[in-house]
Amino acid sequence: MSLPMQNLAHFLFEVGMLKRTPRTGFQFLGSGAESVAEHSFRTAMIGYTLAQLDGEADAGRVVLICLFHDLPEARTGDQNYVHKKYVQTDEAKAVEDLAANLPFGDDYRSLWQEFVAKQSRESLLAHDADQLEMILALKEYKDLGNRYADEWYPFCRDRLQTDAAKELAETIWVTDSSRWWFDDDREWWIKGER
Repeated sequence: MSLPMQNLAHFLFEVGMLKRTPRTGFQFLGSGAESVAEHSFRTAMIGYTLAQLDGEADAGRVVLICLFHDLPEARTGDQNYVHKKYVQTDEAKAVEDLAANLPFGDDYRSLWQEFVAKQSRESLLAHDADQLEMILALKEYKDLGNRYADEWYPFCRDRLQTDAAKELAETIWVTDSSRWWFDDDREWWIKGER
């Protein structure tokens, strides 16, 4: 077994750790649960959507930034806004330690640094995707009766940078989260056939 292949195996196991790393903000919301991997997947889909709406951004780069943006949390854990107020984590060290063992370590480091810097169009869209993912989760929990979701929404909304993300956030907030599947086809829902 070669060292580069073993390093890649370790990397893929580390990525798998995100499936078991909980997003910690939901404990303050009082309901809901999500892993970092679940968050990253939907964030990547949102990022792709925003890049398509933008028309100028490199959609592939936005998706990659979204997929890699929370990878350090496999080592640091998820730090919600309360934690960040009191606890400092060294995500840059986590990124460096992982990047040092990857044949594409420079690419990974670059993606993460671009996300943190918030300078490129792609990084702004990735940040917006990150916030929109939380807004979607809040709306889902609001629709299930969580009374705190309305209080959290303005903070997430006000972090958005692009016009497309702001418009999408407003649309999400007034859209019933179950309407995508539960349509008005009463006959189908009664009989289960056409």
